Amino acid sequence: MSEFLNQSRRKFLLTAGASAVGSIFLKGCLGNPPGTTGSVTQVKQVAATNINPAQAPETPRIKLGYVPIVESAPLIIALEKGFFAKHGMTEVELSKQASWGSARDNVEIGAAGGGIDGGQWQMPMPHLISEGIITKGNVKIPMYLLMQLITHGNGIAVASKWEGKGINLKLAQGETIISQLKSSNNIFKAAHTFPHVNQDFWIRYWLAAGGINPDADINLMPVPSAQTVANMKTGTMDAFSTGDPWPYRIVKDKIGYMAALTAEIWKNHPEEYLAIRADWVDKNPKATKALLKGIMEAQQWLDNFDNREEAANILAGRNYFNLPVEILTEPFQGKYNMGDGRTIDDRSMAALYWKDEKGSVSYPYKSHDLWFLTESVRWGFLPPDTLTNATAIIDKVNREDLWKEAAQELGVAAADIPTSTSRGVEEFFDGIRFDPANPTAYLQSLKVKRVNI
Repeated sequence: MSEFLNQSRRKFLLTAGASAVGSIFLKGCLGNPPGTTGSVTQVKQVAATNINPAQAPETPRIKLGYVPIVESAPLIIALEKGFFAKHGMTEVELSKQASWGSARDNVEIGAAGGGIDGGQWQMPMPHLISEGIITKGNVKIPMYLLMQLITHGNGIAVASKWEGKGINLKLAQGETIISQLKSSNNIFKAAHTFPHVNQDFWIRYWLAAGGINPDADINLMPVPSAQTVANMKTGTMDAFSTGDPWPYRIVKDKIGYMAALTAEIWKNHPEEYLAIRADWVDKNPKATKALLKGIMEAQQWLDNFDNREEAANILAGRNYFNLPVEILTEPFQGKYNMGDGRTIDDRSMAALYWKDEKGSVSYPYKSHDLWFLTESVRWGFLPPDTLTNATAIIDKVNREDLWKEAAQELGVAAADIPTSTSRGVEEFFDGIRFDPANPTAYLQSLKVKRVNI
C-alpha cells in the first residue's frame, strides 16, 4: 500500500500543479489575488452576548479559509449576521483563497505562520491532508471534519457548440460524439477545480454513467474557475464541473449551457465540509463548538427562503464573490435557466444548508465519508485496501460527536439530531445504489472504473 500511495502522491502533485498554473487569471473573477498568505480577509470584531460561562470559548479567534462559491455561504453569513459573535467567537477571520491548492498550502502553514486554521473543503481533502497524501513532503497534518456545509449548488456546464447534440444529463449521444472526437485527435476537453475531490467525482460519475471513460476517452484536467470560463469563451474548453455561481455565470454570459445539476445526478448529496486542524480543535474544544453553533444558526437562517435575497446581496458583494447579484438570486430559489431550453423551478433542487428531504444536511454522516473513499478507490486514487481500513481512517477524522454536542447545547430538536452515523442506502440518477454496509458491491456494479473488483 505504501508504494501505491507514493505513486499516487507523485501523480497527484503532477495533476494538482496544473490547477496552480492558472491562478494569475483569478484577479478579475474572484476578487483580488492572494498575497503571501494566499488570501483576502474579512474580520468583524464585535461583543459576545449571553454566553453560558460553562460553554465560553477558550479563544475568540480563528482564521478560516473559504473559496467564493455558494458552499461558503454558512461561514460568511455566520460572520455577517453575528452568529459567530453570539457564541463568543468575536474575532473570526475569513480568508478568501485563490484556489483549493492555496487552501491546502495555507492549512499546512497554519494561522500562526500566516496561513489558516481550517475552513471550507471539498471531500475527501481533510482525509488526504491528514494522511499526508496531498501535502508537501507528505507531511501528515491531522484534520477534524466537523460538519457538512451544504448539499447541491453544483453543476456541469458545457460549451454552447454542443447544445442540441446530446451532451446532456443522460448523455444521449455523448458516447458516440466523444468517440468520434477521440478518433479524429480532437479530444473532448473537460475540467474541474481540483483533482481527486468532489467536483472531479461529479463529472466523472456523470461521464461514466453515459459510458464514457474520463481517463481514456477525454482530456480531464484541474483548472481554476476563471481560467475555464475564459477558455470556454475562446472555444478551448468543452465542459466544466464546479459550484455556483460559475455554471450559471456561463449560462448568463451565453457561452454555454448546464447539462446537469449535481442535484439531478445525486439528489441530496454530500457536498463541502468544515474541517479544522486537529491541534487547534484539541486545544480549543469549546471554541470549536461555539463555531459549530454559529454556523448551524447560519445554516438555519439560509434555509429560510425569505432570507435568500439578503443572502445573495451579502455574498455578491465586493468583499466576497464580487459579481452581479442576479447570478445568485434565481439559483438560490431553485430556479435555473439551464441555457438549452430546459428550466428548473424546484426549491428542493436549490442549495440547501440545514435540512433536505432526507433529513440533516449539516450533520457529517460517516457513510458519506465512506462513499468519497470508495469513489477514490474506484478511480485508482487510493488503493483497494483503503476500504479494509476505512472505518479507522474515517473515525480518526470525522468528529460527528462534536457536532452532536454543539447541536444539543444550541437546543436543536432531538428529531433533527441523527441517531446513526449512516444515512443508509444512496441512489444515483442512473439507478446505481451505494450501500455503506457493502461498498465492494457498489464498486462491482459500476461498469466504468479503474479498480479491479
